[in-house]
Order: sequence, then C-alpha cells, then structure tokens
Amino acid sequence: MTLRKALVTGSTGYIGGRLVPKLLEAGFTVRVLVRTPAKLRDVPWADQVEVVQGDLGDLASVQRACVDIDVLYYLVHSMGAAGDFEKTEHLAAENVAQAAAAAHVSRIVYLGGLHPDTDTLSAHLRSRMEVGRILLNSGVPTIAFQAGVVIGSGSTSFEMIRHLTDVLPYMPAPKWVRNKIQPIAVRDVLYYLQAAADLAPEVNRTFDIGGPDVLRYGQMMNGYALEAGLKQRAIAALPVLTPWLASQWVNLVTPIPRNLAIPIIASLQYDCVVHETDIDEFIPRPEGGLTAYRRAVRLALGRMRDGDVETSWRNSSIEGASSNPLPSDPDWAGHAVYTDLREKTTHADPAALWRVIESIGGENGWYSFPLAWAVRGLMDKAVGGVGLRRGRRNPDHLHNGEVLDFWRVERIDHGSFLRLRAEMRVPGRAWLEMSVTPTDSGGSVYRQRAVFFPRGLGGRLYWAAILPFHGIIFEGMATRITATAAAERKAEAGHPHAAVSRSDAD
Repeated sequence: MTLRKALVTGSTGYIGGRLVPKLLEAGFTVRVLVRTPAKLRDVPWADQVEVVQGDLGDLASVQRACVDIDVLYYLVHSMGAAGDFEKTEHLAAENVAQAAAAAHVSRIVYLGGLHPDTDTLSAHLRSRMEVGRILLNSGVPTIAFQAGVVIGSGSTSFEMIRHLTDVLPYMPAPKWVRNKIQPIAVRDVLYYLQAAADLAPEVNRTFDIGGPDVLRYGQMMNGYALEAGLKQRAIAALPVLTPWLASQWVNLVTPIPRNLAIPIIASLQYDCVVHETDIDEFIPRPEGGLTAYRRAVRLALGRMRDGDVETSWRNSSIEGASSNPLPSDPDWAGHAVYTDLREKTTHADPAALWRVIESIGGENGWYSFPLAWAVRGLMDKAVGGVGLRRGRRNPDHLHNGEVLDFWRVERIDHGSFLRLRAEMRVPGRAWLEMSVTPTDSGGSVYRQRAVFFPRGLGGRLYWAAILPFHGIIFEGMATRITATAAAERKAEAGHPHAAVSRSDAD
C-alpha cells in the first residue's frame, strides 16, 4: 500500500526541513506540527503544506495533527536542551504513540542514532533508544532508523568536523578520535525516510543505516581536509580530555555552542557502526549505491560554495534564548526598556539600501568596529553562548526564524523591515531593528533601533556599561550601511570606482 498523507514533526529542523519538499515532490499531502508557525513563513514550500500549531508535549495538539494521517514522521529530539530532557522526550513519544494509535495512523517513521549494545550509553543516546522503544510498542507499525553521523551542508556533525579541521593544523583531541564511526550522507537518510512510508504493515522494527565507509573520527577529519584542499592534520589522542573538557574546546574553536557539542561528543565515546544490514531486504539501495564519505563531503562543500544550504543546525533553538517576540509597543509593555535610535537619509534608492541590510552579518560583518563585535562573540562563547560565528545560511537572503550570527530573524518584511532577536547571553532581552522608507526624491531613510529589556540590577548595569560604546557601534553601523548602499548604487549607475567594498565597511 502506498501512503499519501504525511504528518512531519520537526519540520523546522535539519532533517525535517529537507524531507518535506521531497514528500511533496513524491505526491504526498503534507501536514506539519510546529510550535511557531512563523518560522515557516519564508520556506519555499510554506503554502503547500497544512500547518498545525502545537507541541509534542501537549496531547491535544498531537491528536489534532494526527487526524486522517497515513504516515507520521517523528524527527524531533532534544539535543542541546537543558533540564530533564529525558522526561520531556519520554512524554512527547508517549503522546505521539497514543495519538497515532487512536487516529489509526498506518505507519510511524522515526530517526534515531546508531549505538553499541551496552548499558553505559550517554543520556542522549539512551533517550533516543527509549523514544524508539515507545513508538515500536505503540501498536502502530513503526520503522525506527538508527543512523550514524549525518554528513551534509549545515548538519551539526559536519560543521563540527569542518570547523575543527579548518581552524587547527595540529589537533590535541580526546581518545575518541580513534573510535570507529559509520557516517551517512543526508541524501541517503532522506531516501530511506521517504521509502519507509511504503513498507508492509507487518514490518515493525529497528534498522541500522550507515554509509559504505567505516572510519575513525580522525580519518573523517582528514578526509574533509583533503576535499577542502587542506593539508592532512596531525592528531594526538589525549586520554585526559574528558567529554566535558572536549565540549569546552569545541565551543571555543568552532561555532557549535556548548549545549550542542556535549551530546555529540558524548555519543562519540563509543564505536557507532552498523551491526546489521537487514534494511537491504526491504528497501533497495539508492540508484548508484550509498554515498561514500568523501563524496558526501564534496557535495556539502559544493552546496556551501553555491549558497544553497537548505537547512542548518544554526536554526536550532538555543537553550536560554528567549523566543518571546518584541511587544508591539515596548514602551507600554510593563517593562523597563532602553532604546537606541539612529536615523540617516541617503541618496541610495530603497532597493539598494535593502540589499545591504539583508546581507548584513556573516562574512559581510556588521559595518562598525569589527573588533568589538569579535570580542563580544568570544565573551559569549566563553560563557557557553552561541558566539558570533554561526554566520548565516545564505550570504544575500534572510528568512523569518533563521539564524544570523548571535541573532535570530524575528520578523522580516522583504524590502522594508528587519527585526533581529538576540540569542547571545545577556542579562535581559534584546532586539535590533533596521528599516527602509523611500523619500520623495528617490532616496531612502534608514532607521535603526536597538531595544533592551533589562533583567534585574544586572541588566541595568549591563546597559550602563555598554552605553559609551553605542556612539561608536550603532552610529557607525548606520553611517556605514547608508554609505555602502549609496556607493553600490553609484557603482551600478556607471561609476565602478565609487563602490565601497563590504570588507572595507567592516
């Protein structure tokens, strides 16, 4: 039987965001369950899916989402979450199992992780196993895939490999660099997920899936180095580097925040390889075979060079970061509020000014006092924050809900307005707004507003401490953004030597 109505949980995540368009292309009707529908506003397939707002922890919303569904994809996990995440994941899995059974869903497809047969698993691997067990016992036919390290542009595992290898020519590393791992390309994971929808109803079991290469972690890093045109890295395995210490090291030298690095590193304490290949009896391998590790790296690097990263770990929710939007009128929202307002008029037309605004951050920088931004990013990393190096998914275009360095796009009205919500560690909540208004003469007015809701005395002292720098940072931003827009507009009009390079603007 071919199943044609799918519910995807985790559609704002790395795998789910890539699976949805493939299901649509294959003819599925797709429904997604999301906590924040606004995150989907700008994805290319947003108007092709039915959106149900809810949370896996809320049984009623899961029940609503499961009505008339044939296949349910469970692609949610709490990697990076604080607190009792095992209890949270257990509740979510129980809710899905109960709702899917009551709605007579025909198939559940779950993506977990490869793990050894041991009683000493990390908390995150143990929780992933428990979620699979609950779904397999739900009474709904379930496929629980157990995948190795996923390699693709934007995946957390690939980004960790990439940044460690790029930054460090010599690498003191934990002893787990000698452990064996069986990575799998993201394209092959998506292939198996989609194909699992058509398996016979009597199939209810786990399947290990992995690529054709079994490698040590150190070999994966050097395989990346060769594909990236780098020299192979000397790697020294040091037994004194505990998982906690290793996560601090990863947090320091890569954009991966500590709360994401800890569960990844904890899972690397074991050999994570395929123990059975039974999946071959049920789903034929992809045309041309499974993707070799170095080819997967090559494909990921190619997508990054083309700016074609569909989904990324960067857009994962960050522990401790507020998801509450800026009140429509913060001055009357019952908060202590501090603001910094800047306004500039420029001869650049609105389109030229907007291009500069939308391309801010990442490699283009923030147009003022780059040392101050870099130091602020390092300070954030030092206390377990995301730091400045998450960058951006695409160098020119932003979408609602995605990450921009240590900000997140809270609202974007293309061509006129951008609001960023801070995800760095601050004693309060902060936003940065940039807008474009056309003038009667064909030019533009640029408006910039920083808003800060302090938390307690510490928040007020923080604002007072950084106040002297506002004239340099915020005024410099407004001046350089408008100057860059005017210069680029002039260059387009036939004066190429007038352009200000984005690097100069930094």
